[in-house]
Amino acid sequence: MSTWTTAPLPSQAPDRPPSRLVARTRDLLAAHSVTLLRVSLGLVFVAFGIPKLVPGLSPAEDLASATIEVLTLGLVGGQAAVFLTAVIETVIGLTLLTGRLLKVGLVMLAVALVGIMSPLVLFPDLMYAGGPSLEAQYVFKDIVLAAAGLVVGAHALGARLRTS
Repeated sequence: MSTWTTAPLPSQAPDRPPSRLVARTRDLLAAHSVTLLRVSLGLVFVAFGIPKLVPGLSPAEDLASATIEVLTLGLVGGQAAVFLTAVIETVIGLTLLTGRLLKVGLVMLAVALVGIMSPLVLFPDLMYAGGPSLEAQYVFKDIVLAAAGLVVGAHALGARLRTS
């Protein structure tokens, strides 16, 4: 089993134990931070997925539609692509929020993130016209979601924060 360990704080001598407050805070973070990360990641996916269920409500509809259309070689496009994106994002969010079927949700997240970040390559004119566009900024934030997904995935596969 993989473990994450803590190192002495830079201001702390290696042979001196941390103060009680630091130790308690460390232990609290180790016990709950991954769960809080999982839940917050789930909230983000639900918050971005649900508006796509209502036509015209999400500012990312056009980008989602165009991306899915290109990735499916024209087989899925328009409102069907937006609806498919909405369902996938909402299901990912619900698995993260509840912790149920988490591994399934994390696999869906990994696949979805390929699609979510693909506009950076598929539509460079839209993404970088005169600097990063609003659409590009929307996509770039997903790098943080991917990193959060890696941490939640590591935890789901047995890695644990450990205080030494």
